[in-house]
Amino acid sequence: MTVQHHGFAAAARGYGADPAVWQPDTVADAVTADPAGTYSAAAAAVIDAFAAADVLDAAFALPELGAGATFPGALAIGFHFVDYVVHGWDVARTMDQPFELPADVVAAALPLTFAVPDGSFRAGDSAVFGPALSSTEPTNDLDRILAYLGRSPQWQPPVVARES
Repeated sequence: MTVQHHGFAAAARGYGADPAVWQPDTVADAVTADPAGTYSAAAAAVIDAFAAADVLDAAFALPELGAGATFPGALAIGFHFVDYVVHGWDVARTMDQPFELPADVVAAALPLTFAVPDGSFRAGDSAVFGPALSSTEPTNDLDRILAYLGRSPQWQPPVVARES
């Protein structure tokens, strides 16, 4: 999630096409040394970048969404919002914790989700979203978001036997 902040901040500043800004190894040492501080600095950087004048109309290069993918700033910022809806679910589900969002947050994320391109680039090892799942039968709008972005809403973390 820290890398996504860095990538979107770079995209807002006009250099998101550089694949290096989207690579986890660019922040791995800093995250290991100070996870909370590194995340906090990345969050501040993306907030600052998103607050720049004319950012909503700027072209954001988002190579994670396909080769040469470029989007208007307003839509790209929406994609980052969707990242946090889905990756928040990822973290909560991985930790076997409940994940509930206010209805207005889910409603705001839903149309943005379906603007995220689907395609073969989502099948790569480093893809942030998997290919859309058509076999899932979502029961609510969050489930629809998750399924479109390659998550099974029914996924559960594996049971790990604890030593006594």
